[in-house]
Amino acid sequence: QVQLVESGGGLVQPGGSLRLSCAASGNIFIISVMGWYRQAPGKQRELVASIPSGGSTNYVDSVKGRFTISRDNTKNTVTLQMNSLKPEDTAVYYCHAVLKSSHMSPYNAYWGQGTQVTVSS
Repeated sequence: QVQLVESGGGLVQPGGSLRLSCAASGNIFIISVMGWYRQAPGKQRELVASIPSGGSTNYVDSVKGRFTISRDNTKNTVTLQMNSLKPEDTAVYYCHAVLKSSHMSPYNAYWGQGTQVTVSS
């Protein structure tokens, strides 16, 4: 079994900052990609940022220059630093990882339970 546990959501005023963290645990052989998605009420879930094990980061245009994704491969964690937050950033944020549980297993995708981020004055 694999678990992704998120932390760090909450309520913040426009222009403020929040830091989301996600730790993957369980039967993990190797993690390919880690990332963050978000889903606002009435909208589809969208990719916010992703970071592969050995490549460049990827961001949705609306957060470029404001959000920074990073990962610690030794701890199987991924972090999303969110600065200059806007009301339109309000959503449930989900941690996502693509990984193998063993050398012979295929890559599978896993999701965290989601953490609420609300940007409001």
